[in-house]
Amino acid sequence: MSDVLLVEKLDGRVALLTFNRPDKMNALNLEVRHALFAALAELRDDDDVRVVVLTGAGEKAFIAGADIAEFKDAAPVEQYRAMQRGDIYSAMERFPKPIIAMINGYCLGGGCELSMACDIRVASSNAKLGQPEINLGIIPGGGGTQRLPRLIGEGQSMRLIITGEMISASEAERIGLVEKVFDPEHLRESTLEMARTIASRSPIALQAAKESILVARRMPMDEGLKFERAWFGLLFSTQDKNEGVDAFLNKRQAEFTGS
Repeated sequence: MSDVLLVEKLDGRVALLTFNRPDKMNALNLEVRHALFAALAELRDDDDVRVVVLTGAGEKAFIAGADIAEFKDAAPVEQYRAMQRGDIYSAMERFPKPIIAMINGYCLGGGCELSMACDIRVASSNAKLGQPEINLGIIPGGGGTQRLPRLIGEGQSMRLIITGEMISASEAERIGLVEKVFDPEHLRESTLEMARTIASRSPIALQAAKESILVARRMPMDEGLKFERAWFGLLFSTQDKNEGVDAFLNKRQAEFTGS
């Protein structure tokens, strides 16, 4: 286990992963990326975990951006290859289980990009989000120019990226960058309650829903509808479908097994 990423398995089939560099505002470096890769690889096949929650240690930051000291002297080709090899963002999107970003404080640059690779983003009311790379003479390199427009539209994305402006959690919720905002004292429990609710659903249906929604980004509508129908039909062959229907008809809580 890495010191820069703490992994806890909580009740309700939820895993909580905490970026643990509070003295550096949980800045994202190569070690953190590698630790997250390793943690997700382990949790992928762990049947006791159905939902993953990411957060930052302390109260100041989720991830306040990339570790600038690490890349300030990097050669162009070296930096390009590092981002290709360390594309944790795409790995998170491909992860078959839902991932929730619990944003507690600053969520900037690579941290904001990492949150965008999660399936749901919830934030503390004192959180600040943004893509300030333009202030360093560069642009986002972890998918910000691609994922942000898909979440909030081209105009708002252009504004945030070319001004480098930080926005409040309430503004982020208004434009669709985060889905929920909670008071700081309620952030953890409210987020974990959401995670436990999701984890109580069928794991196969959760994977199908995630894949079907994400495929809409890269497929024409007619192809996306075919993909959705294929999953829809496949789910009718599962024990979870039988359990869900029986539980509904008999007015009881379904117990999904992922089979």
